Amino acid sequence: MKFRMVAFIFAVVLAAVSIAWAADVNGKWEAEVPGPQGQTQKQTFNFKVDGDKLTGTVSGMQGETPISDGKVNGDEISFSQTFNRQGNSVKILYKGKVSGDEIKFTRTREGSDQPGREFTAKRAK
Repeated sequence: MKFRMVAFIFAVVLAAVSIAWAADVNGKWEAEVPGPQGQTQKQTFNFKVDGDKLTGTVSGMQGETPISDGKVNGDEISFSQTFNRQGNSVKILYKGKVSGDEIKFTRTREGSDQPGREFTAKRAK
């Protein structure tokens, strides 16, 4: 019984420390994102973090769209963006690792067998 209590307390403390040490991604970030034909597209990310929940928007050629399923875990973030392209719903998945004023992202299209595209977003000054 004591072991379970100690394990529970340890798990709670570990979760609290991980949230407290979460990377600060609040604010505006900008990136040149590779497109399907090799061209780049400017995108702006506006993030807001509340605990381990990430919300915000992505602005680019598709206009401004809200992010969904946003999470922050230490220095890692993830979220998705859904928009319509020629009457079809397209969902893009983002996974990133924060390092100071940069986020190294991998972006993939849900349901695609193509490899993800990598890019770096920088905090807007």
